[in-house]
Amino acid sequence: MQDVGVPPGYRRQLYRDDAVVLRVQKLGESDRIITLLTRHHGRLRAVARGVRRTTSKFGARLEPFGHVDLQLAGSPEGVGSALHSVSQVEAIDLYGGTFLADYPRYTAASAIAETAERLTPIEREPSLRIFQLTLGALRALAAREHDSSLVLDAYLLRGMSYAGWAPALAECAVCGTPGRHGAFSVPAGGSVCPDCRPPGAAHPAPATLGLMSALTSGDWSVADAAEGPVRRECSGLVAAHLQWHLEKALRSLPLVDRRTGP
Repeated sequence: MQDVGVPPGYRRQLYRDDAVVLRVQKLGESDRIITLLTRHHGRLRAVARGVRRTTSKFGARLEPFGHVDLQLAGSPEGVGSALHSVSQVEAIDLYGGTFLADYPRYTAASAIAETAERLTPIEREPSLRIFQLTLGALRALAAREHDSSLVLDAYLLRGMSYAGWAPALAECAVCGTPGRHGAFSVPAGGSVCPDCRPPGAAHPAPATLGLMSALTSGDWSVADAAEGPVRRECSGLVAAHLQWHLEKALRSLPLVDRRTGP
């Protein structure tokens, strides 16, 4: 366990948690602000002092996509300063180095981290399911058992489900008529029947809606067997549906390399 340069006389409350590092920002000449998604305390920001110095032995432990164990100085209940301080850090799994030489996985991880931040808009509000989903997605990317684009789309679909934005796939989004319908409307909320189909609705291939259902439920045998055009159409619908509900585009999503897979 390493001490991350807490100033002498520091008397704020100390507490422990494990977290995924979502983002880092420079602060001054040698410090960084670390955006963390913690297991028990939700998303928060903390100052890591001295981590940009060449003599720092723990700077690499606070890079994006890492799973770390932390001791933080500040109020877990959010009393006082919004910025906590990292007093100690220990690596659990540092996935960032795994992705650096793999552009598709690096960009997918970047989109996952940005989405996790957007799905937890209130700081220090516990969000265990989003934490577990984010950590699981990064582990899946590092394991290389599935195509990075599929892992990302599965994460986005499940994240939207936790947020209450899941696209309707097994019934009409408007009237609730059960069945796999042939049209898909992002503003309407997903699949729509012929009677409810609005102008401009897309008409994806049946296999595309099947892939979306498989990714949502975790049926990887179906997902891994999907062909390239189906995967790309699925990715387009998932991205459009997510950004409609976020009401703001994700900066990292257009950079994701979708050329992998069959």
